[in-house]
Amino acid sequence: MIIEDIMIKDVITLQKNATLQQAIDLVKQKKIRHIPIVDDEQRLIGLLCDVDIRSATPSIFHLDEYKEDLLKPISDIMITDIYTAHPLDFVEEIAFVFYEQKISCMPVISDNKLVGIITETDLLHTYVELTGSNQPASQIEVKVTNKSGTLSEIAEVIKGHNSNVNSIFIYPYKEDPAFKVLVLRIQTMNPLKIVQDLRSSGYEVLWPDIPESTL
Repeated sequence: MIIEDIMIKDVITLQKNATLQQAIDLVKQKKIRHIPIVDDEQRLIGLLCDVDIRSATPSIFHLDEYKEDLLKPISDIMITDIYTAHPLDFVEEIAFVFYEQKISCMPVISDNKLVGIITETDLLHTYVELTGSNQPASQIEVKVTNKSGTLSEIAEVIKGHNSNVNSIFIYPYKEDPAFKVLVLRIQTMNPLKIVQDLRSSGYEVLWPDIPESTL
């Protein structure tokens, strides 16, 4: 999956001469947390986040004393050192940048112009869709060796129960690097028979942790 598939394309922006008050009003009105700052040709020159706006906004107890601060241009507080993405970047690679750099959004640039924005909420929503956790299903976790044919064998067991697989993920088995954990979300509300057949085929089912005597 690429960024173009999940990015917000109708981006709300401001120009650098907009005031702090305008930014405050825009965030409240549009219920957004990030405002890319662009020039007349839609080229990105800065970024304003809700945290920056809150930090620059005078306390409600001192509004009369510092209300001129609300008229200052946002160019005084915007971020100019910005991580950006391209529409054809892979989502998982951009997610890693979010994690490594601890950022909450990333403008998307193509031909030196702003064409979209991606936020941590968009990435989380994509993760939910990829895992199928937004659909009714049962989750099965199987400890497997890293050998060819394993996935097809497990798929055959599931197929024998006329069940479909919503999603498949693989992650390392922490206790032994020679093994992996295969995580499957299956369209069934009762996975007990599938678990039984997987164990009968020699697989160690980590989840659901059902005692043999109950199968």
